[in-house]
Amino acid sequence: MKQLALITALCASASAGLAQDGPALTAQRAAQMLERAALSMSEAEDARDRVDALTETITAYEEGLAALREGMRRAAIREQAITVVFEAEQERLGRLLGVLQSMQEAPAPLMLLHPSGPVGTARAGMILSDVTPAVAGEATDLRHQLEELALLRALQDGAEEQLSDGLSGVQQARVALSQAMAERRTLPPRHAADTDALMQLTHSAESLDGFAVAIRSLDSLSGAAGDLPSFTAQRGDLPLPVRGRILRAFDQPDAAGVVRPGLIVATEPRALVSAPWHATVRYAGPLLDYGNVVILEPQGDYLLILAGLGEVFVRAGDLLAQGNPVALMGGESPNREELIVSSGQSAGGDLSETLYMEMREAGEPVDPTPWFATQDQ
Repeated sequence: MKQLALITALCASASAGLAQDGPALTAQRAAQMLERAALSMSEAEDARDRVDALTETITAYEEGLAALREGMRRAAIREQAITVVFEAEQERLGRLLGVLQSMQEAPAPLMLLHPSGPVGTARAGMILSDVTPAVAGEATDLRHQLEELALLRALQDGAEEQLSDGLSGVQQARVALSQAMAERRTLPPRHAADTDALMQLTHSAESLDGFAVAIRSLDSLSGAAGDLPSFTAQRGDLPLPVRGRILRAFDQPDAAGVVRPGLIVATEPRALVSAPWHATVRYAGPLLDYGNVVILEPQGDYLLILAGLGEVFVRAGDLLAQGNPVALMGGESPNREELIVSSGQSAGGDLSETLYMEMREAGEPVDPTPWFATQDQ
């Protein structure tokens, strides 16, 4: 890809000078991720399992786009810092450039003469010998900063087109995944759920807590999945079900003082939500004012509740393997201009959707944090 070659060339020429800042190397890694994602997208059509292939493609796109936006954000911050210095020292830099230009244009013999004669010439030479290294040093620093500024601007210009291509690719992959899930003929084993009982519970539920307690009264579906790997052994190693950032911790009050026994994860619109571990689906559908809700049972006595979802791919009774697609977050995917603006602002400015995640053990909510690798995704 032409943009990948451009960004790679820019990064190679700047890696020595910008290693401490990181935007060039970050953009290079992001470009490579997006190229791999584009390649896997082209191969997904012929894959034996398009759902798995498209899930991997979306994950690759999301990681690459996040890395590219981070590189653009760092580049914008660095460019702004250099520009602020230039503006603050504009007058001094102007004098410096004037001195350098005069020294360059003046004939060498004239620079060695002084009107007061040989003594004045000697003194002027001594002063010049002291001043010249400092002027040369400042000139070198100025040249490096100007080169870095030009590089950062070129990098951002190249990354914008790469960002646009990646955004288009991930949107196509999400549409393709929705179609593949709807048309999937070879479904994973599915245990017969008590649909009537679920409907009654849904209609009678007055709160998410009450619904989660009531759903335990139904027979557990975990036995239908056979011998699954131990869920409790994964404590501390589970990935978050969606790429995002923890916005509010367990039992942390929000601005209105409301306390919820779960995590609130800020995500991008239409982000992919995947099963963090092998599980059966106890419930999938709308519930109260939580939007779409999916309740997973990774092991007897454990429930994982995911609320605030957009498009849901699973049904009650489905058996999921780790990493299987569960849903897409809601919202509208940002266009190219919106992404470019948010990339130049503070980190997380594009995380406009929220996923509520609650874990229950023996019917009681527990802090999910020790179970999940909750660093920012």
